[in-house]
Amino acid sequence: MGILQNKIDFVAFAAVTMANPNGDPLNGNSPRTDYNGLGEMSDVCVKRKLRNRMQDLGQAVFVQSDDRCGDGHHSLSERASAVLGKAKDFKDSDAYAQKACETWLDVRSFGQVFAFKDKDSKGVSVGVRGPVSIHQGVSVSPVQVEDLQITKSVNGESSDKGRSSDTMGMKHFVRFGLYKIKGSINVQLAEKTGFTEEDAEILKECLRTLFVNDASSARPEGSMEIVKLYWFRHNCKDGQYSSAKVHRSVQAELTAPDTLPACAEDYRITLEPLDGLEPEILDGV
Repeated sequence: MGILQNKIDFVAFAAVTMANPNGDPLNGNSPRTDYNGLGEMSDVCVKRKLRNRMQDLGQAVFVQSDDRCGDGHHSLSERASAVLGKAKDFKDSDAYAQKACETWLDVRSFGQVFAFKDKDSKGVSVGVRGPVSIHQGVSVSPVQVEDLQITKSVNGESSDKGRSSDTMGMKHFVRFGLYKIKGSINVQLAEKTGFTEEDAEILKECLRTLFVNDASSARPEGSMEIVKLYWFRHNCKDGQYSSAKVHRSVQAELTAPDTLPACAEDYRITLEPLDGLEPEILDGV
C-alpha cells in the first residue's frame, strides 16, 4: 500500500467499570478528573496503549515500556544508536529522521524527538512531527471516584521490625465512566514520515482493540473496553470538513439524565450526518 492520500478523523468511546483508567501521580494516583468532575485520560496514556497494541501486532516500536521491551535495549538512546547507528554516519538530520520513520511505526505515526549523544561524537538532535494526533479522553458525564482501603498481609522486607504486616493502603477507581477519545491523521505530515494506508489500518485495529492485554490490578480484565469506533475517511487530503466539526458530529448523552450511569447502555450515541462523509462504525473488543 502507498502513502496515505485521504485525511482521517476518528472518535472512540471507551467504557470504564470499577477501574482506574489513568491515575494522577500528583493526587495519590487517583483517577484523573477536571474541576467539573469529568474523568480524563491523557493523550500520553492513550498513545502508550496504542504502542503496546502495535507491538502485539508484530510492529517495531521505538518507545517501549520496560515490561514490554523486546530488543534488550532499556533506554531510547541505546535503542537509537544500536538500530540506526551513530549520528555522524548520516549526511544530515533529514536522513536520520527518514531512517527512524522507516524503522519504527510509532515514530512515523506520532513523531519523536531524538536528542541523544554518542560516545565519540556530538550526538544528534532531530525532531519528527507525526501525522497522528490524539486528544485526551474526557468522560461524557461526571464520574464517581471511589476509594477503597486495603491492607498488605505480609511485610515487604525482613528488616521491617516492629511494623505490622497489615500495612494500610488505598486503591482508587471510577465506578463507571464513558470516555470519548478523538484523533486525526494529517496527510501532509504522513507524506513526510512515510505513513501508509497499511499503517492507518493497523492504527484502526489498535484503537478497536485498545485494552487487549492491558489488564492490571488497577484495570482488571474486562473492566475497560472500546464500545464504538467511528472512522471517518475524507475524499481529499485536506478533509471535507474540519476535524472539530467531524468530532462534534458524534455525541453521547444519558438516556435518563437524572440517574447515575452504570453501563454503556445508559447512553445514547448519535451521529449527525455530514453530507458526503459517511463513517465506518466498528464495535470494540
